[in-house]
Amino acid sequence: MSEFAVFDTSVLIDQLRTNRHALRIGSLDLPVRNSSVVIAELRRGAVDPKEAKLVSEMEKNHAILTPTANNWLESGVILAKIRDGQGFESRKLRELHFDVLIALTARSHGARLITSNRADFELIREYRNFRLEVW
Repeated sequence: MSEFAVFDTSVLIDQLRTNRHALRIGSLDLPVRNSSVVIAELRRGAVDPKEAKLVSEMEKNHAILTPTANNWLESGVILAKIRDGQGFESRKLRELHFDVLIALTARSHGARLITSNRADFELIREYRNFRLEVW
């Protein structure tokens, strides 16, 4: 299995709106794959036609990884452990659910997950290890 990167929504929103990560993305030495969860989040949040067009281009230019049935089932187990360990209420667990799915999908493909959402992904990694890079 060859190594590749998956970007979290946080990095891509920053990039779409501020171009803040252009140099790092341009110098990335790995092929990129998209998460279907991330694409859905970006579609939901695209506030103008330019952003929607960029999301469409991302869909066309990179393979898309989708959570498996096992990823979905495991996400429930992990979120229950986080609830028990952290005392989070259902609202916070709903906020974390997509991040858990993104992490598990990247993990099942051996991908490096790149995010700027340090707190949530480091928390998730306490319950299931995956390759994480924080920008």
